[in-house]
Amino acid sequence: MIALIAKMNIKEGETDRVISLFEELMPKVREEEGTLSYAVCRNQADPNTIFVLERYRDKDALQAHGSTPYFKEFSKKLGQHLAGKPELTVLEEVVSL
Repeated sequence: MIALIAKMNIKEGETDRVISLFEELMPKVREEEGTLSYAVCRNQADPNTIFVLERYRDKDALQAHGSTPYFKEFSKKLGQHLAGKPELTVLEEVVSL
């Protein structure tokens, strides 16, 4: 399995809008065959930092997620609210529950 952690720094005052964008995206992501989990988390120490914790069946499922038309549209909308480029970490899941 493949896991991805996306760290995003959000512009001041934009975090609620970013969370709303993710809420709109989630029903579509839920339908993706290879997406196992997708969680959006706010950093308690810095509410303008969001982490997205993603798990996929394999690398192909991760690539399929990123290439969907709705994710590309979401990314365009999200970009205007970010205070920089997202930091992405792709991991190989070796042990999990």
